Amino acid sequence: MKPVEKSVSLGMSLLSAALAAALFKRAWKMASGQDDAPDAEDLDRGWTEILLAAALQGALFGLVKAAVHRAGAQTFRRRTIESRAKG
Repeated sequence: MKPVEKSVSLGMSLLSAALAAALFKRAWKMASGQDDAPDAEDLDRGWTEILLAAALQGALFGLVKAAVHRAGAQTFRRRTIESRAKG
């Protein structure tokens, strides 16, 4: 992988993580009415709440990561094809 591609991939990963974290925080607040999601080590919260929060967080992170990386791959492909067509 070229250095430019590595940098773009890293940037997309950071972008997707930040976006997923923001979406999860908003989704958790809407679903539970609480500002903070439970931590697995929070003994004041029940198993159901902990596992639901983890499942929601994992699903959102996976979804956002796939969407961002897919969009990046399509953009890279289009630009590569366009530059070859012009060249």
